Amino acid sequence: MTVSALETLAHADGQATLPRLGGMARPDGVVIVSERYWAFAGVDGSLREGEMGSAPRSLRRVPLVRGLLRLAGAISPVVRRDGVVSARERWFLIAAILGSFSFFLLPDRFELAAGLALTALMLGWVLRGRSLRLHGAEHRAIRAVEDRQLVAAWSGGARPSRFAARCGTNFVALVLPVATVVDRMWALPAAAGALLALGLTMELWVAIEGRRHRVARALLLPGLLLQRLTTREPRLDETQVALRAAASVLRRELEPG
Repeated sequence: MTVSALETLAHADGQATLPRLGGMARPDGVVIVSERYWAFAGVDGSLREGEMGSAPRSLRRVPLVRGLLRLAGAISPVVRRDGVVSARERWFLIAAILGSFSFFLLPDRFELAAGLALTALMLGWVLRGRSLRLHGAEHRAIRAVEDRQLVAAWSGGARPSRFAARCGTNFVALVLPVATVVDRMWALPAAAGALLALGLTMELWVAIEGRRHRVARALLLPGLLLQRLTTREPRLDETQVALRAAASVLRRELEPG
């Protein structure tokens, strides 16, 4: 890690406010994103940087639509041409996403089986290699940002939680029951129903994340429990990988002008 990046972490620790960060674990590194920037730090010491796309401000205020835009933004570093995955992986992910919306063309008896098969395939793709520990490292780095413990987390003097309320695992745990309710309440084509369920889930997720009310905590509990399966306790060097990505994003966010 360069001195300038470590200085960025120390500078960020002293800030009263910082941008909200998200992230994604890969088998070979960690992606950290803000609304404006993304960075991918590899376990081999590499660092790639980019800018996030921006939807029109008017659309970002429309209920349901804004949730779908946030989802699109979350996966953009892995589907864009200049992102963090190879062309083969990018097309695999795009095909999986589009394929999931075509299941309504299948007979009912095959739709569930196809959905389960695609889910298993995606889980195998997402959680392969070192992804479980790097997933925990991603959460730890983001929590270190929120708790202003970046330098301490880098040195191992602090170990922020590897569990996160904003993790995509929590979103998945919420979207399944929401999709079931949508399917029972409205006779919509499967693709439209899926989009509605995704939009509603994102609205619910944003409303309850970070809240301490018992209802909010109860809704987040299944996802937090699932994170015991989708994360592992990271080693210090893996936490440092995630912190390098966080430092890259924070450096650009905190630059004057």
